[in-house]
Amino acid sequence: MYALREALAAFRRAPVLTGLSSAMVALALFVVGLFSLATYNLQLTLSAIEERVEIVVYLRDDARQSEIDHLLGELGDFEEVRLVRYLSKRDALERAQEQLPEFGELFLESGVNPLPQSLEVELQPGFRTPDVVDRIAQEARVYPFVEDALYGEEWVDRLFALRRIGLASTAVLGGAFALVAALIIGTALRIAIFARRDEIYVMRLVGAKKSFIRRPFLLEGALAGLAGAFLACALTYGTYRGVYSYLFEIAWVPGSWIAIGLLAGAAFGAFSSGLAIRRHLQEV
Repeated sequence: MYALREALAAFRRAPVLTGLSSAMVALALFVVGLFSLATYNLQLTLSAIEERVEIVVYLRDDARQSEIDHLLGELGDFEEVRLVRYLSKRDALERAQEQLPEFGELFLESGVNPLPQSLEVELQPGFRTPDVVDRIAQEARVYPFVEDALYGEEWVDRLFALRRIGLASTAVLGGAFALVAALIIGTALRIAIFARRDEIYVMRLVGAKKSFIRRPFLLEGALAGLAGAFLACALTYGTYRGVYSYLFEIAWVPGSWIAIGLLAGAAFGAFSSGLAIRRHLQEV
């Protein structure tokens, strides 16, 4: 209770300094919030594209039904495969008429259906990786009645390259902005500690333990970081609403991300304050 009272009293004694420190923390975490918002929506977009990754096994026109049924069973036995659909030449033509009307009419006028029969292989979530897709496509190409098995190799490779770039950028830039926020909190609290150096010196003279002196500053740092995190969340949400209303639709980040951001702000504040007070206590 003493530590909490002292931490709150520090806010009352120097409202400008503590307010400025929280505002600086909020700006640093606001950048982190904007980056998180962009990263989350990029992940959603990549996940939606990844769901469309599938293998199309084109069959020869002279393939017997028994051979097709055998391949259906073989492909369906893979644990990575969620569903295998058979698409006849007639079904392929009807789909072409729905999706590409101009080409569908051309096929009808010619009286010939040049589209091949095929098997569409959908994969389980988490298994739509280039290695898995290529392995199953190679297994399908072994059969003599299979014309080819395609999955858009370059497109899949680029998709997962983008995912890796996104994860790496999130880790590097997120860590850099978090470090900036920690430095800002530490600098602001070090100024506050320096302003109270006489009080700390007297407490040391009367025998106060370092943990007793350190505790109010740790709470003060945690509260400053938490206040900055709340302000950063508000600014990020305001930006989200502005983009959603006037530019294009985007998704708001999950509640767990918000909770992590608030906890991170408090943790950075306490950690930075702890480093600052530790250095000062070593000097007195």
